[in-house]
Amino acid sequence: MTEQTLRQAAETDFADQLTRLAADDGPRPTGWHLTPRAVRRFITGDPSLDIAPKFVGDDALVDRCIVSLMGRQGLMLVGEPGTAKSLLSELLAAAISGRSTNVVQGSAGIIEDHLRYGWNYALLLAEGPSPRAMVPSPVLQAMQAGQIVRVEELTRCAPEVQDVLISLMSEKTITVPELGSDVEYRARPGFNVIATANLRDRGVHDMSSALKRRFNFETVHPIADAAFERDLVARQVAERMADHPGAPAADTDVLDLLVTVFRDLRRGRLEDGTTVAAPRAVMSTAESVNVAHAALLDATYLDQGAVAGRHLARQLQGVVFKDDPEDARKFRSYIDIVARDRAGKSAVWRDFFKAAQAALGPQDPAK
Repeated sequence: MTEQTLRQAAETDFADQLTRLAADDGPRPTGWHLTPRAVRRFITGDPSLDIAPKFVGDDALVDRCIVSLMGRQGLMLVGEPGTAKSLLSELLAAAISGRSTNVVQGSAGIIEDHLRYGWNYALLLAEGPSPRAMVPSPVLQAMQAGQIVRVEELTRCAPEVQDVLISLMSEKTITVPELGSDVEYRARPGFNVIATANLRDRGVHDMSSALKRRFNFETVHPIADAAFERDLVARQVAERMADHPGAPAADTDVLDLLVTVFRDLRRGRLEDGTTVAAPRAVMSTAESVNVAHAALLDATYLDQGAVAGRHLARQLQGVVFKDDPEDARKFRSYIDIVARDRAGKSAVWRDFFKAAQAALGPQDPAK
């Protein structure tokens, strides 16, 4: 690519790794660009090939996802927001199909055409229904090419739109009656569907039992190991800050503080088992990366120095304070009790505590 982009598709970003992994001569399902073993190495890492892990967490989950996609059922990834469901789906599609950009982004505005096909109305009026006037959906494109299609946030789509997938995933066929009763497009080997859904969206548009039967469900949990989570945050922040030459690297103690705060509030308890009030706000690893990135930008460009606890405290406000006043009270309680205690034992926690208190302002005596 001749121009810089903020983000490239996984198959472009990791093209060299995919090329090296293609040399694996193990058994390969029809239509797959890589062997299942190579797909696993691409995602979970392989030191012998100088491939770092891209999805840090549950290697057994990755294995189950790969096995699911070798079968006839689709793969449904569910979990809390920010647990890297979309990243995992992109990596799987890039490794299996060599293309991760067959994507339908679920929302209230999605209609059946986005899952089947639409029309170029200028050509339709000029020529009538024809293959040239038809606009294939990402699903149809994936079927024709024998590739993975990704449907993000499936439960954000209306039930009648979701139900389009029922027959499509069973029959692996899309018929086009406008072109004639015998015109149909059948999926080539390698086609399958990866869908994602947030657990917090349950009840928005729940999936029907018939559609659920077309998927194998896998739950993506938050990272269990604090050291893994810190390393992942450090790596992703370093990648983002690569566009800012001269920016100092994130201090290990600062990252430890950030990950600890997020884990405490996410789980509603400290490492010693002490209970704390957990906010409704999403305290995911992805959000911690956003906070660390913002703190580094703050330190680099505004303070022109190293990142410290105070920079985290400034940027954390936008994560915790969304639209729930109760979250503000819970966060204040955490600062006044937990952070205050740790501030007496650590300089970085002391810096964080003072800045958080200043940002929160005086306690309302009525509350």
